[in-house]
Amino acid sequence: MTAELVRGQNHPLVGPDLQVHVTAERPVIAGAALCDAEGRTREGWFGHPGAAGPPGVSPAAGSRESHRITLALDEVPGEAESVRIWLTLTPGGPVRFGAIAAPRIAVLGPDGVPWAGYSLTGLDGESAVTAVELYRRAGAWKVRAVGQGYAGGLSALCADHGLPDERARSLAEGILASVAAPAGVPGPPTRAAAPGTAAAPGGASARPEPQPGARVDYRHPTRPGAGSQAGSARNEAPQAGAAPNEGPPDGAQREEAPQPVAGDASGWSMEERLYNQVWGMFEDLARTVAAYRGAVAFADERLEKEIDEVLADPRTRTGPAADAARERARARQAELIARAQQALDRDLDQLAAESGVVEPALPPAFAGWDNPVWHGYRVPRSAPSALRLGDLSLPERIGLRIPMLVRLPLERGLWIDSGRGGQPAAEVIDAEELRREAGLLATAVAGRLLAVHPPGGFTVHVIDAAGSAAHTLRPLLDSGLLREAPARGAAGVSGVLGRLTERVDLVQLAVRNRAADALPPGLDTSDQLLLVHDFPHGFDDRAITQLRYLADEGPAVGVHLLLVADREDAADFGPLLDPLWRSLLRITPIPDDHVADPWVRHQWTYEPPHVPQGSAILPRVLGTLAEAVRARPGGRHV
Repeated sequence: MTAELVRGQNHPLVGPDLQVHVTAERPVIAGAALCDAEGRTREGWFGHPGAAGPPGVSPAAGSRESHRITLALDEVPGEAESVRIWLTLTPGGPVRFGAIAAPRIAVLGPDGVPWAGYSLTGLDGESAVTAVELYRRAGAWKVRAVGQGYAGGLSALCADHGLPDERARSLAEGILASVAAPAGVPGPPTRAAAPGTAAAPGGASARPEPQPGARVDYRHPTRPGAGSQAGSARNEAPQAGAAPNEGPPDGAQREEAPQPVAGDASGWSMEERLYNQVWGMFEDLARTVAAYRGAVAFADERLEKEIDEVLADPRTRTGPAADAARERARARQAELIARAQQALDRDLDQLAAESGVVEPALPPAFAGWDNPVWHGYRVPRSAPSALRLGDLSLPERIGLRIPMLVRLPLERGLWIDSGRGGQPAAEVIDAEELRREAGLLATAVAGRLLAVHPPGGFTVHVIDAAGSAAHTLRPLLDSGLLREAPARGAAGVSGVLGRLTERVDLVQLAVRNRAADALPPGLDTSDQLLLVHDFPHGFDDRAITQLRYLADEGPAVGVHLLLVADREDAADFGPLLDPLWRSLLRITPIPDDHVADPWVRHQWTYEPPHVPQGSAILPRVLGTLAEAVRARPGGRHV
């Protein structure tokens, strides 16, 4: 079965020999670039149809609108961590991807069977795009949908892969010159994007590409009017060691930063635009911090090199000249770091301003529990596209928090870690208090999932084998939204798992045979959530096997898993549960820097979406939903 990817999603590959098919409505050029661990390409690693490909990659054009890239991943050099497939529009045709239908990427096995697909939707003013990335992870290869667009064109894409500006321009010009412009095929009338800009992944927003000595312009390049644009326009991070952009000279009039606007990213609805804008903010924060850290590292390396040079010469190793050389080196280091800090502060201030206008505009599914939008809660008519599972931040600006949004329906189960798990902050919290916080978080997540679905669109099952979570489950129990009381004891665990396993089997069979009308009458077709407290208490080997089956097969047919567990409590099961832990998205009831960023390798601090202490908003929201459920014809529990 082909996995249909969305931007940011990854999928395992079947083997080293693959084909990537690219199809587009209008002529494009497709190629591949090998990248090292830092995301940089090297000479000979940038392949396109007009030249021999890098090792393991054979780009070949099938037609102007269709391309095939053959991959032998076993032949890719060991120092290359990824293979990026890129597209660019040809000269003489449309000047932006937003003027044509979304290009389509298909990853096929050697037998031609498709394994993953990705449609590059959401692009606008971009004329080049990194479509997908095939990357190594733990000795295996995976594919990730990227959708990183560049309004600056192919040269901006090449520069973003670490090539010097002059080399990036010459390479891009050579590739475009090797393809004759299509004759007699004028593109639709379009307005060219502002020079020097590049768009964020998926077209979420545009990114001004900084020029030497220029200030970053946060105005949206596709909207008229200076100073009235949103702060979601993105800036590309400078290369490590590059001097940050400087402000105007003393006495010059300083241009005021434009005021941010919520929802100015691209998308087919306001919800989708806000989702894209939030992800653009996350990417901006990652990039600007990466640039700052790279600049500081460069300054430190330069200081060390200059001092080594002083010490290497016996004539300058000691004395006043040596002391003066060291002082000059330290002064240069301090100057570089100060300039990097100035650029960082400027970008973080702009992101903080953007966050200040985006956060109040978020819909309930994206909003924190302290957002006033929950006080005006209305029962939704349709399910949202994503859900907020907390916030992410970096130590460079603790107060700047980016909502952590995950797509719905959930593709992975959730694991709320009720153990200490090596968290320094957990060492000062009583173990029972930590378990209680984990239980409260589970109720908040389950309550949010119920609240953002229409009545009857979501069902929650609870397993509380030991009966220890009655207090933390109180909002769910009091609302009457649970169809059944929490299951207790081994018999209760077996009953719930048996019913859900049977449901997964029946729906899979119906989908496989295209016989949805053959499902048993009365089968609940709503999405399901199984909330398990104090796992693995009450579970035997058979129940463990059933739970693993639900975790693996359930999401595809609308059955999702939420565990509250301390991994150490499951140590008696040995490696049997290791695949389960790896398949789940781990979140914690207290802030912890466990969220790894595979893009720029940051360690993000995760902050859980707890209901504010003393707030009655969750019971109030669930009560409103319960009234809507009872008011439905034949009203019943969700």
